[in-house]
Amino acid sequence: MSRIGRRPIPVPPGVEVQITEGSVTVKGPKGTLTQPVTSALTIRKEDGQIIVSRPDDEKENRSLHGLTRTLIANMVEGVTSGYSKTLEIAGVGYRAAKASDTRVTLTLGYAHPVEVMARPGITFDVEGNRVIVKGIDKQVVGQMAAEIRAIRKPEPYKGKGIHYLGEEIRRKAGKTAKASKGGK
Repeated sequence: MSRIGRRPIPVPPGVEVQITEGSVTVKGPKGTLTQPVTSALTIRKEDGQIIVSRPDDEKENRSLHGLTRTLIANMVEGVTSGYSKTLEIAGVGYRAAKASDTRVTLTLGYAHPVEVMARPGITFDVEGNRVIVKGIDKQVVGQMAAEIRAIRKPEPYKGKGIHYLGEEIRRKAGKTAKASKGGK
């Protein structure tokens, strides 16, 4: 059995879970999420917990067992507490300005400012040189943060660009001056 797949998912109070043929819907204080699931797996709700089980040990069912359990657990956590990713902007003159909850203007050394529009369900916060991407869907929050980071990836010589908070940028040594030829 999958070690991750066999763990039950606790359902906190205030969260409603609907299991139908082919999908799971989780409704909580922050919103509603729906995830399609394969019909090969059995998903049931018992004693305030969700249990995912598989019919046999075929390779495909083993692969989907842990994945499905993790996706449902992420949905439960998302509708209760939500997810956030923090991006840090490094560089002289590089900055972010919040135009609205769903729009951020980035000045990143290009000839023009870059405006980023949020996907549905995503909001932005700007605190100094940090942009915080918030939402209830873990996949969408991660994708939106990756798209913002891709606008100006951190470069390895000075470390300028956009990186995740806590991300370590591998730095390279710059060119060294050549020794002068033929001196006395």
